Amino acid sequence: MRAADWILENAWTYTQDPEQPMAEALAIVGERIEAVGSIDEVRSWKGPRTRVLDLKGAAVLPGLIDAHLHLEGYARRRMGVDVDTPALEEALERVARRAAYTPPGSWITGRGWLQERWGRFPSADDLDRVAPAHPVALWARSGHALWVNREAMRRAGVTRETPDPPGGRIARDPAGEPTGLFFERAIDLIARAIPEPSVEELAEALYEALHELAAMGLTAVHNFDGPRSFAALQILRERGDLPIRVVQHLPLTMLDQALALGLRTGFGDPWLRIGAVKIFADGALGPRTAWMLTPYEGEPENLGIAFTPPEAMREAARRATAAGLWLAIHAIGDRANREVLDLYMELRELEGRLGIPPEARRHRIEHAQLVHPDDLPRLGQLWIIASMQPIHAISDRPMAERYWGKRCATAYAWRSLKDHGARLAFGSDAPVEPPNPFWGLHAAVTRDGWYPEQALSLTEALEAYTVGPAWAAGTERWQGRLRPGMWADLIVLPEDPFRIPAERLRELEVLGTMVGGRWVYQPM
Repeated sequence: MRAADWILENAWTYTQDPEQPMAEALAIVGERIEAVGSIDEVRSWKGPRTRVLDLKGAAVLPGLIDAHLHLEGYARRRMGVDVDTPALEEALERVARRAAYTPPGSWITGRGWLQERWGRFPSADDLDRVAPAHPVALWARSGHALWVNREAMRRAGVTRETPDPPGGRIARDPAGEPTGLFFERAIDLIARAIPEPSVEELAEALYEALHELAAMGLTAVHNFDGPRSFAALQILRERGDLPIRVVQHLPLTMLDQALALGLRTGFGDPWLRIGAVKIFADGALGPRTAWMLTPYEGEPENLGIAFTPPEAMREAARRATAAGLWLAIHAIGDRANREVLDLYMELRELEGRLGIPPEARRHRIEHAQLVHPDDLPRLGQLWIIASMQPIHAISDRPMAERYWGKRCATAYAWRSLKDHGARLAFGSDAPVEPPNPFWGLHAAVTRDGWYPEQALSLTEALEAYTVGPAWAAGTERWQGRLRPGMWADLIVLPEDPFRIPAERLRELEVLGTMVGGRWVYQPM
């Protein structure tokens, strides 16, 4: 028997293993856990080179997993202008300060605005006042709308004659002139004109961002960015510079290439592997482009946008599942969720005829923010994972109440979905929201008192940040619990989260993060 490399003892160890929920100590050999139990039991693994860490009553949890974020967006937001401000004028001041030291003609980009905080949508006129000599492009917090100035539109070749693309919309004034706002697929009209950093530069930005995430207690993430992000992550993997594990999901635009290469979900290694194919069914609540069964409150003509037509989704889904690729479909509005569930029902029937059991294709709905009461049981019945972001319920509440009204009773409905048998996998959607998982745990448990019947217990919320994402990735044999044979992915907390008031969960900070038996964050 090889002696342990690490023994962690004298800790409140929550294993997430139903056969042994609590332990005092654990032994780690190489990248895996080899023993979990009492201090006396685990000390039998001690050898001359074993490092014993007395945690003095700290808490140990399985490493937390963010099941939905955008690594490139998160890394690049730190490089751009943060326009997540209470007032429009403050955002414009930040753009003006950036313009003051940016060479004329160079792009200024940023993210974070939310028109609900400002009382109106911004316009190109606003940006032209403070940065007329620079093309400016600022993404909304949701990422589903873009605010630009006239120089940006000129660079992109957008004029009043430019038509709305399918699945997108250009905001226009009564005379038909673009006002500087682009929604959904119309964003691409501007984005394709913005210079991109090199893949090597992006790799360096991701390296810093991944270490930040490790310091927050994340040991793995599911990334929903595109091929450039994947290329940069491969550079880090080749160097041995990935501090945490990454599941890379593929955009629908890459489906043909993935099929041509014969890629299947799960291809890769313990540090970087292929996930699902991402499809957008609709937009988002913020710009009111989420696809609805009935109109938004106060907007009787607005049912949102079907980002990808249902038949196109079906055709892509059939091709993907037949080739061994799982699906992750973005759906926020109740109409979008119903359409996706109808699609999955047909897909399950097809898979059944092919002899494919549901656990072999772990399809997901990303966000599932508003589900009609009639559709709540369907996720569990169809073995569909509800990949949700608890923090959205806190930040979206004012908008949801204003535009969805009484429909909010089944918005962000974690309890109802879980009680109906759906598996939950929680994340942050960073950079839309901060990636700190303890903010998400706090939101899941408290909901700040908003429809409290939809809240979860801390045990259930932790499961949705550990076991749920592991199952969604097909890595549940090695990840999500602390038991012998599993990866040594864990975090150390100064306080036991089960012994503090729920309101304080948001304040928790991490003493140490271990991934694969190696400390990737250890200020202890």
